[in-house]
Amino acid sequence: MVSNVNDMLAVNIAGIKMKTPVMTASGTFGFGLEYSDFVDLNQVGAIVVKGTTLAPKAGNSGRRMAETPAGMLNSIGLENPGVEEFIHTIMPRLAKYDVPVIVNISGNTVEEYGQLAARLDKTGVAGLEVNISCPNVKQGGIAFGTCPDSAAQVVGEVKAKTTLPVIAKLSPNVTDIALMAKAVEAAGADAISLINTLLGMAIDIHTWRPVLGNIVGGFSGPAVKPVAVRMVWQAANAVKVPVIGMGGIMTAADAVEFMLAGASAVAVGTANFVNPYAAVEVAGGIRDYLTERGLNQVSQLVGKVNCG
Repeated sequence: MVSNVNDMLAVNIAGIKMKTPVMTASGTFGFGLEYSDFVDLNQVGAIVVKGTTLAPKAGNSGRRMAETPAGMLNSIGLENPGVEEFIHTIMPRLAKYDVPVIVNISGNTVEEYGQLAARLDKTGVAGLEVNISCPNVKQGGIAFGTCPDSAAQVVGEVKAKTTLPVIAKLSPNVTDIALMAKAVEAAGADAISLINTLLGMAIDIHTWRPVLGNIVGGFSGPAVKPVAVRMVWQAANAVKVPVIGMGGIMTAADAVEFMLAGASAVAVGTANFVNPYAAVEVAGGIRDYLTERGLNQVSQLVGKVNCG
């Protein structure tokens, strides 16, 4: 039996201790500080900050976001101030909160991922989320996350350069998600998160031009949830490391669905744009669900879908 109601939600993902299993997904919560006027960051399971690169990036030009039925497209282009600015200016402010900070890292080469991992080691962050959806500039721009060997190479390099827990964030734009999950696990990933955004496009029928300045972008929101749940279920059944599920979570019921599919924790993304309190409210809803069903701990949900 757990000692109090708060313990019902506590989870430990690859050594990252969280008060609740509900994280904020990278790219949807800024660096967390942007939301601090609206929500108590201490109540969030973990903050996964926006994609961070070695050097500052201005991001893509032109229109970068567009609403779609039951979702949205984004083509931000990893706009961020760079890893040094994060370490020296942003992280000291985040350290004042009692919440794990996970840094999503993005590179153009395997070596850049290793450099980022080494630089962020021993800076107070709780873990690294490796964004392998980035293009490999040494191999014609093909995304690391679409090739098992490339994905494994990145994860292996990051593991070699850090003492922090390493979470591999998988792209859904592949034919076999289980194969990708196994590849990054074998390379040393301590956990896996999925799904990253699907690749999408919108066209303005009045101008006959793409809506986004970058033509294509990442598709997220409630519309992707069935795809995400399916991939989480497949990945969770293929690996032994913890799985963090995301993709269209708007409510506690959505989160519970991911956990039944095999996720040990979840991340709220697009919902943050319409409801700054989403991560906290989803966690509260999970607690209520556990209480209603007479369950003591959120781990009792993980992987319990009955497919027989």
